[in-house]
Amino acid sequence: MSNDALLDRRIAAVPRGVANATSIYAARAENSEIWDVEGKRYIDFAGGIAVLNVGHRHPKVIAAVQEQLELYTHTAFQVIAYEPYIALAEKLNDIAPIDGPAKTIFFTTGAEATENAVKIARAATGRPGIIAFAGGFHGRTALSGAMTGKVNPYKKGLGPFPSEIYHVPLPSQSNGVSVAESLRALDFLFAADVEPERIAAFIVEPVQGEGGFHTPDPAVFEALAKMRDEYGILLIADEVQAGFARTGKMFGIEHQSMKPDLIAVAKSLAGGFPLSGVIGRADLMDVINPGGLGGTYAGSPVACAAALAVLDVIEEENLLDRAQSVGAKIRAAISAAALRNDTVGIANLRGPGAMVGFDIVDGTGNPDAAEAKRVTIRALDKGLVVLTCGTHGAGLRILVPLTASDAILDEGLDILTQALVRVEG
Repeated sequence: MSNDALLDRRIAAVPRGVANATSIYAARAENSEIWDVEGKRYIDFAGGIAVLNVGHRHPKVIAAVQEQLELYTHTAFQVIAYEPYIALAEKLNDIAPIDGPAKTIFFTTGAEATENAVKIARAATGRPGIIAFAGGFHGRTALSGAMTGKVNPYKKGLGPFPSEIYHVPLPSQSNGVSVAESLRALDFLFAADVEPERIAAFIVEPVQGEGGFHTPDPAVFEALAKMRDEYGILLIADEVQAGFARTGKMFGIEHQSMKPDLIAVAKSLAGGFPLSGVIGRADLMDVINPGGLGGTYAGSPVACAAALAVLDVIEEENLLDRAQSVGAKIRAAISAAALRNDTVGIANLRGPGAMVGFDIVDGTGNPDAAEAKRVTIRALDKGLVVLTCGTHGAGLRILVPLTASDAILDEGLDILTQALVRVEG
């Protein structure tokens, strides 16, 4: 079997609307390494797009899944409930940064989590409006795609989208938007398009993922907290990419002083098994009547078993601290590469913990998406998987498993440095 042969089969059988970031096909994986069908080894700095904070096939996760497989794989929680769902909800309720009692409901995908957080916010407030931030990514479905703040490729030619979704610029130093400019845009929105009393919730990523690893200035969260007090607008923290130790905190929002009302979670929650959820204030979570929330596969017992193991691994292997040390190594390597005179333009190194991104820029300092893509291709040729991101596609994001050894991490950073060397012609 070869990568080329599988590519031919993929082109014939799978629509082109689902893109592939690389040209390889996986055969097996272990922790932070992947082997393709031709036997070539790769170091994984993508982590399945932030899904594998505890690595590929962590032994504790695999053991939990195998144990659950011997019992039952599906009953539909709405038909016959099961203990792993309840146990996982209890754990998340205990650790989530929510004021007062919390409750959790599970789904399958990140888009389901953000959509259901919106459903809960609208039901609890009796309001339709949602305010999201430019560059944010909340999913690809009709509603989550409407909230996503990037047109190409997520919206171009795919509308119309649901109404009552509004966007304002994200304030952060790295994307050149000040808090004052963002809040001024919000004032304009309230003056021109919708009154604040019509807004159910803000939805914001504590650190933007696909949007470029931008962290909003803390002042924006303080402003949102004031609007919550003044107008009753809820805050939904989209933790789908930032959650579960990636930023050096269990939840990315813990880097801010305010606590959200609802939290959407997914990706690294279950270590590679499909699981998402909404954690929220109990009074909000109980507003919707029985039957108004759920899904046939929502909260799979196998995925819940995996997630319980993931939470144990994060604690037992001190992955919150590990994220800080991994991030420090990444930042040091990228900073050193930026000082060399033979590398492509490197700018705006950013991100908390091990959620690290930076931009590839041209000679005038402008985003250079074409060169960023070439860097990822050179990296792949040398045995490293790394992804681009950002509104312009010129950012590189590093999502290496937090369980990667220092030796593997150093090897991957060496390859990335080689890939950053400028190639003339």
